[in-house]
Amino acid sequence: MSEYDLKICCMGAGYVGGPTMAIIALKCPRVKVTVVDLSAPQIAAWNSDSLPIYEPGLDEVVKQARGRNLFFSTAIDESIQEADIIFVSVNTPTKTSGIGAGRAANIKNCELCARKIAEVSTSDKIVVEKSTVPVRTAESIKRVLASASTHNFQVLSNPEFLAEGTAVDDLLHPSRVLIGGEQTPRGLAAIDTLVSVYEQWVPREQIITTNLWSSELSKLVANAFLAQRVSSINSITALCEQTDADIDEISRAIGSDVRIGNKFLKASVGYGGSCFQKDILNLVYICESFGLKEVAEYWHQVVAMNDYQKRRFAHKMVDRMFNTITGKRIAVLGFAFKKDTGDTRETAAVYVMRDLLEERAVLSVYDPKVTRDQMMVEFQYSCNITPENFPQFDNMVLTASSAMEACTGAHAIAVMTEWDEFTTLDYEAIYSVMSKPAFIFDGRNILPHDELRKIGFEVHAIGKPQRNIF
Repeated sequence: MSEYDLKICCMGAGYVGGPTMAIIALKCPRVKVTVVDLSAPQIAAWNSDSLPIYEPGLDEVVKQARGRNLFFSTAIDESIQEADIIFVSVNTPTKTSGIGAGRAANIKNCELCARKIAEVSTSDKIVVEKSTVPVRTAESIKRVLASASTHNFQVLSNPEFLAEGTAVDDLLHPSRVLIGGEQTPRGLAAIDTLVSVYEQWVPREQIITTNLWSSELSKLVANAFLAQRVSSINSITALCEQTDADIDEISRAIGSDVRIGNKFLKASVGYGGSCFQKDILNLVYICESFGLKEVAEYWHQVVAMNDYQKRRFAHKMVDRMFNTITGKRIAVLGFAFKKDTGDTRETAAVYVMRDLLEERAVLSVYDPKVTRDQMMVEFQYSCNITPENFPQFDNMVLTASSAMEACTGAHAIAVMTEWDEFTTLDYEAIYSVMSKPAFIFDGRNILPHDELRKIGFEVHAIGKPQRNIF
């Protein structure tokens, strides 16, 4: 009798592939799960005591399953050949050049995976899209597989709905699992096979099955709706600051309406992460491609409002600090796009910092989970800023090992990530080592503003009444 009932190969050992496969292995001990990647350092990190990504609880999950039925490898061909199901979980970034640049998703990596699967497979396979892709990408993958191999491949769509920082819990207790496939006998059989994996820990009524195109589009629409709520509440913060209304009181009032609900109504400096912006721009491009101009313009305004919120925050800092921050030291608390993750992709912090650098401020950054190397990569990718094209970068962007170090000698503090530790800092001690007047700009509305004002800080927050007394 075989040691395993089913064998899974996941192509891509990143933020989605690694945690998803770890949970499948944990919950399905008779399923062999192998995660493969071209990057030997990435695989080495997954096989070490220092995982390449930070997610609460992930380390414990990996240690329980690794070596039992969870494996990380660079042996891509062999892992594909032995697998019954192959997940494609590779990056699909927004195109930076060519047709659709700045909006369309680049599915080059998905196509390369399909070509590799077709090249080395020695039997029929189920191929699962896990990456976020444009609607009808499965059609392209099917054509590549069919043209390059005589084996039968059933292509399924199984989008992820993870929130970084809570990914392990999201995988253990998903609100739903979505599986899309062709509505043919072979397609339905493939769907049933994947359902049998998930239903080992997910109630069957929470596993939704659809056709391929509905599944692919659902992922984009889900992220668009979530980002829309963030931009909607953020748009009201500007009005609150002009009228002395309080955005938290408004969020509570409207969120109490069961038709609206209270999720994603927390005002902030703006959303970030790898999904929201990319997926909305992808949706915009798809609508434009089908001639749906008004629909495209509607959804693009969600992105425009998010960009406006980040610019507005930086401009407010300059305005309140006597219209000049040249040479002033500003402590930036947090660089990750949200708490409980080390992910910096599309973080609001990098755009605010870019605007502050243009004003020639000196920025001292502290984040408990982000390294300077990660910051450098994000500055280059999102803002095209490097030490080579910005010669003073190393002198103007400093990294600190603690919040106190970042704040020492600073004229202002900008809270960019809602890390819990920032709410428990000794702000009296911090105030004593800052230049005066000492400013706090709370981009996440997590600090006790009235208490800080009593200490002596001039506090400015998102969508809050102006209560500084001089």
